[in-house]
Amino acid sequence: MKLSEIEKTILRIFIMAAAFLAVPMKASAMHIMEGYLPLGYSIAWTVVCIPILALGIIRLRRIVKENRRSLILLAMSGAFVFVISSLKIPSVTGSCSHMTGTGLAAILFGVSATSILGIIVLIFQAILLAHGGLTTLGANTFSMAIVGPLVTVFLYKAGKTIKVNKMVNIFAAASVGALFTYCVTALQLALAHPGEAGFVDSMIRFLGVFAPTQVPLAIVEGLLTVLVIMGLEHFASPELKEVSYEVSFKEVK
Repeated sequence: MKLSEIEKTILRIFIMAAAFLAVPMKASAMHIMEGYLPLGYSIAWTVVCIPILALGIIRLRRIVKENRRSLILLAMSGAFVFVISSLKIPSVTGSCSHMTGTGLAAILFGVSATSILGIIVLIFQAILLAHGGLTTLGANTFSMAIVGPLVTVFLYKAGKTIKVNKMVNIFAAASVGALFTYCVTALQLALAHPGEAGFVDSMIRFLGVFAPTQVPLAIVEGLLTVLVIMGLEHFASPELKEVSYEVSFKEVK
């Protein structure tokens, strides 16, 4: 079977991801680690996620049914989320700072579809990398795979409405979406562990610890998202048009 250039690119990405998984890693930092949230909070965040995930399943089934070519972009978006969200920097006991990668999928497929890609990645990370946890899966899904993409989509559409330069718009949307992921993570940790000074003081402390690492990481994530979009516009413009993304450049023959 002869593979197209974009299919070869996807295959290389998955080979790189497999090689990344094969490297032993010390799991000293995580999203929100296993057992760090009380049971009631874990259940509550999971319940909040369920309606969005249900919509995501419906959305993905519709995408696949109506356009099989979009599977290539879905696979690339999922691999992008997995690889860059696995590169973590210790930030605070019980969590860490890392890029999310969900901005790309959110811009191409929307929030609900991204939530499914996000939870799949989080499950694999929890089981294979000890990055995050199964009891905290709902909380991590809500922050990284729902709120972050929601903010990204909102800002991206707002930028299109006021005619912001496309690549500047993508950069800003992906960067701010990643930052909001950690605002929500700080909220979740503060609600579960308010400390003696109370919820507000606890949240400010969590945000303060995250900020030094997460702000530059969000900027890097925005730049990476722009670079990936630019590459896709040149080499996968037919697939982008099929998912209603407006391509700026002519397809490379």
